[in-house]
Amino acid sequence: MSLTAAVAPHASSHPDVHIGRDGWLFLTGGSNDVEAQYGVPGFPRAKLWRWRRILEERTRRCARLGIRYAHVVAPEKLAIHNHAFDGLTVDPTRAPALRLEHWLRLSPAHRSLVDLVRPFRARARETALYRRTDTHWTFDGGWLAYAEICRHLGVRPRYDIAARRIGIPRVYGGDLGAKFDPVRCEIAEPCLFESTARRVSANALITAFEAEGRGRDAHIGAHAVFRNDSSEADPRRLVLFGDSYAHHTANDATGTLTPLFADTFREVHVLWSTSIDWNTIDRVRPDFVVSQIAERFMMEVPQAGFDIDKLAALALARKGL
Repeated sequence: MSLTAAVAPHASSHPDVHIGRDGWLFLTGGSNDVEAQYGVPGFPRAKLWRWRRILEERTRRCARLGIRYAHVVAPEKLAIHNHAFDGLTVDPTRAPALRLEHWLRLSPAHRSLVDLVRPFRARARETALYRRTDTHWTFDGGWLAYAEICRHLGVRPRYDIAARRIGIPRVYGGDLGAKFDPVRCEIAEPCLFESTARRVSANALITAFEAEGRGRDAHIGAHAVFRNDSSEADPRRLVLFGDSYAHHTANDATGTLTPLFADTFREVHVLWSTSIDWNTIDRVRPDFVVSQIAERFMMEVPQAGFDIDKLAALALARKGL
C-alpha cells in the first residue's frame, strides 16, 4: 500500500490537532496546551528558573559521585517539522527546549544539556524524524537522539543497528491519528532490530500490566533492567530516566531510546519518571545517568525525594492491580 493510499482524505478534525501537508499531524492543544507554550509569554519564566535549579543540583550531585550526567528534551514536532505546518502560525524559536538552553547559558548545568533541536532541524527536510500521525520519533529520529546523547557522553554509538532492523512496513495510526474518526493512518517502517540485549528484570508494575496483555501501558513508576553480554557492548552501566520517548518496551512503529542504549551498554536501567531516584543511583552506581523528558511535559516540574518503588506501588493501587 502506498503512503497516499494509507493517508486518505478525511472529513473529521480535532481541536487539539493541526492537520498539515501530506498527512502531517501536529499536537497543538491537550492538557499541556502545546501551542501556547510556543507563544508569548509562552513557557513560564518561573518554571524555567525552577528547571535551572533542578538541573544544577543534578549536575553537582552526579559530579560528586563521579557520574557523567546528561539531560535531554525531546522536542515537539512543532519545533522540527515546521515545513509541513500549512497554515499554522507558531514561532519555533519560542520552543521551551531552546528557552531552557538560554536560561542555562551561564549555569554549570549547561554542560549537562543535550541539544536535539538543532541536529533534528538540520535533518528534518530530508528525513522524517517523527511519525506523521504520532507525536513520537521514527527509527531515524530515535537513532539521531541516541547518537547525540552518546556523543555528549563521550560514547561511540552503534552504527550497525540500522542494518539489523527486522520486520516489514505496516499501516499505522499513531497517538494523533487515533484522535480522528476514522483513524488517520500512514505506512510505518519497522523500528525493531536484532540485539543480544535482554531484559533481566522488571518491577511489579510492568509484570502486572503484562499479565493483562498490555505491558506497554505500564507508564509512570515502571522500572526495567537490561543486560547485554556481547563482547561488543560497552562494559559500563547506564541509568535512564524518561517517558514514552525512552519506554521500557520497544515499539515496532516508533523509535525509542531504551533498546538502543540496551544494545550499546552492558547494563541499562530504565525508569519511567522525570524525577531522579537517588536511591536507585546509590544502589546501581552507574557510570552514566540520562534524564529525558518530552518538551510538552516540562510544564510539570519534577519533584525531589522521588522513590520508584513507592510510585510503582501507588500506580498499582490506583489501577486496582
